[in-house]
Amino acid sequence: MADMSLVVVGAAGRMGRMLVRTIHQTPGARLAGAVEAPGSSVLGQDAGTLAGIGPLGIAITDDALDLFAKADGVVDFTTPVATRAYAAMAATSGIVHVVGTTGLSSDDLDALKQAAKKTVIVQEGNMSLGVNLLAALVKKAASILGSEFDIEIVEMHHRMKVDAPSGTALMLGEAAADGRGVSLESHAIDHRHGMTGARPDGHIGFASLRGGTVIGEHSAIFAGNGERLVLSHIAEDRALFAAGAVRAALWAKGKTPGFYGMDDVLDLKNF
Repeated sequence: MADMSLVVVGAAGRMGRMLVRTIHQTPGARLAGAVEAPGSSVLGQDAGTLAGIGPLGIAITDDALDLFAKADGVVDFTTPVATRAYAAMAATSGIVHVVGTTGLSSDDLDALKQAAKKTVIVQEGNMSLGVNLLAALVKKAASILGSEFDIEIVEMHHRMKVDAPSGTALMLGEAAADGRGVSLESHAIDHRHGMTGARPDGHIGFASLRGGTVIGEHSAIFAGNGERLVLSHIAEDRALFAAGAVRAALWAKGKTPGFYGMDDVLDLKNF
């Protein structure tokens, strides 16, 4: 079977360069193109050279649609606005679209789901295999332990991160809420200050820490009477997000058009 040909959009960014390296190093995958925004200073440069692995003979271009027409899939860690445009192009071209873009709104997700009627879209806020398994474990633990255990989600990231709680923390909170059969929106506590009173029963708390160069650490704490269960994930290298995205792309090749997540890729829905 021929290697899956993949286009990287946002190829000059930190994740874009990692994706170029990861695709080049992954059996069964082949870099078919690299895209940057019109006017970018890197247009025309070799994608491999920019990614630090030497020339690959693939020049960075701003013509995404032309590349999509010749490829099997696109991997996208860009911005919500760009992702919506790429989703429409992927649907037109009928190619797999793997989306690791963060900060997507409900309207953005609706747009992706609309595009997924015509092609395969795999979207996840965190492409780490370990984080997605952690979410499944959190959901299972929440369903088994019950409301007598208090749930706290604790996350830490580098000093430059601008949002809190992190998307992954919210993902874990959603998993806990799903496990209990409740809405996270009505059960979340994302800030505490001053005289807060006793902790309400059944709520899911969040704490966000920022400092240094921490890539990402997440823990789900289940605190009961006389015991605690702590489920944790520590990201040590951002390359793990690229590896998960490329694995998702390879999984998606040949699938029926639809909107998928990493729980589909890892077969975790019935975990």
